[in-house]
Amino acid sequence: MDTVAGTASAPPWAGSSGTRITGVRAVLTAPAGTTLVVVRVDTNEPGLYGLGCATFTQRAAAVATAVDEYLAPQLIGRDPADITDIAGALHLSGYWRSGPVLNNALSGVDMALWDIKGKQVGLPVWQLLGGRCRTAVPLYSHASGRDPREVADEARRMAADGYRYVRCQVAVPGAGTYGAPSAAAPAGTRPPLTANAWDPAAYRRAVRALFEHLRTELGDGIELIHDVHERVHPTDAVQLAKELEPFHLFYLEDPVAPEDIDWLRRLRAQCTTPIAIGELFTNPAEYRPLLAGGLCDFIRVHVSAIGGITPAWRLANACELYGIRTAWHGPGDVSPIGHAANLALDLACPNFGIQEQHLFAPRLREVFPGCPEIRDGYLWPSDRPGLGVDFDEQLALRFPPTSPDSPRLGHAWAPPRRDDGALQRP
Repeated sequence: MDTVAGTASAPPWAGSSGTRITGVRAVLTAPAGTTLVVVRVDTNEPGLYGLGCATFTQRAAAVATAVDEYLAPQLIGRDPADITDIAGALHLSGYWRSGPVLNNALSGVDMALWDIKGKQVGLPVWQLLGGRCRTAVPLYSHASGRDPREVADEARRMAADGYRYVRCQVAVPGAGTYGAPSAAAPAGTRPPLTANAWDPAAYRRAVRALFEHLRTELGDGIELIHDVHERVHPTDAVQLAKELEPFHLFYLEDPVAPEDIDWLRRLRAQCTTPIAIGELFTNPAEYRPLLAGGLCDFIRVHVSAIGGITPAWRLANACELYGIRTAWHGPGDVSPIGHAANLALDLACPNFGIQEQHLFAPRLREVFPGCPEIRDGYLWPSDRPGLGVDFDEQLALRFPPTSPDSPRLGHAWAPPRRDDGALQRP
C-alpha cells in the first residue's frame, strides 16, 4: 500500500532524475520457520522496485511498524538515487538513533535503494561498489556434535565437499550448549539445580579437548573457527583464548560481550589467537576503539543491524586502513536478500576475510527466486542487476510468522541460565 507523502527528509535540491519513490512497505514471512522481514520500495517507473532485508526476528513487528509508519512517509516522492542522503536523513530523523529496530528498518530501505540503482543501470551491486576483487566467496560451514569425534567426522565430510573453513562447536555433557546438540551427563554426576544449565567451567574444558582432538585428527589443512557467543566471564575468555592458541584457530568469535570489550586489551597482551567480534553492535562507531587499538582481527557485523549496505561499506573501508578483515554475519535469520547484500560486499571488499554460510531451504528458494548459489565451499555471484534476488510476495504470504510451523511473531531470545538459576549472556 502506498503511503502519503512526507517532507521531513526532503533535501534542498531537486532530484537528479524523474524517478520517484511511490510506495514503501514491509512484508513478514517465515517460509523456513524463521520470521523474515522484507522491505519493498516501489517507484513511478513500471516494473522498477527494490528489495531489502530488515530481519530482526525477535522484534519483527516493531521493525515493520518502523518501516510502514515512520520511514515510508519520509520517502514518498524522493529520488531513489540519493542513497547517501536518504540513509543519513532517515538515521537522524528519530533523534535517538542506532538501535536494532530502527537500524533494521533503515537497512531494508537502504538495500532496496541499492537494488533499484543496480536495476536502473543494469549492473549488480558489487559492480557499483567498484567491481569484484575475487572470483567467488569462500564460506565457512558449521560442524557440531555430542563429542569431539562426531565434530571431527562432520568436519571431514565438509572438507570433502570443498570447505576449507569450518566452525566447530561441541556439546558440554549434562549442560546447555550453544551451537551443538545436547549430550547426557556422565553417570553419577550431580544433577544441576536448573534444567539444561550452562556451566562455563565445563564448557572451557570441553572446548580445549575439542580442538586438541581436531588438530590431532585433521591436521593443519582445515581452518578452524569457534564461537564463544560471549557466554563466559571475561577472565575465562582470556584464559580460553590462551588455551586455544596452540591449535591455531582462524579466529575465536565473540569471546566477550559488547559491554566488556576493554577486556580485549588484556587478551591481546597475553595471546595471539585471532579475534572476531561485533555481531551484536548496532552502531559502526562501536568499532572505533577496536580498530584504533588493534583489538580485533575480523568484524562480525550483522549488516542489517547497523543500517544496511551504506554503513557496512564505509566500515569495511575504515577497517582496511587498520588491516582488519570482514566476516559478515550470515545465519538463518538473514533473508536471501540479506545474504545477497553480504555477497556484494564480499566480492568488492579488498579486506574480505570469510563469509558465514547458510543453506537455503527449498521453500526459501521458491519465495526468493535468485538465491545466491553455493558450490564447492564458495558463494558464487551472478550478473543479475541489483542484488539479483526477487521476492514472490503472494507465495510469501502463504507462510506467515503466525503459522503453526513457524516461530511466534515477535518471539523472544531465551537467555541461558547457570546452575544456580542466574542469567547468562546471551
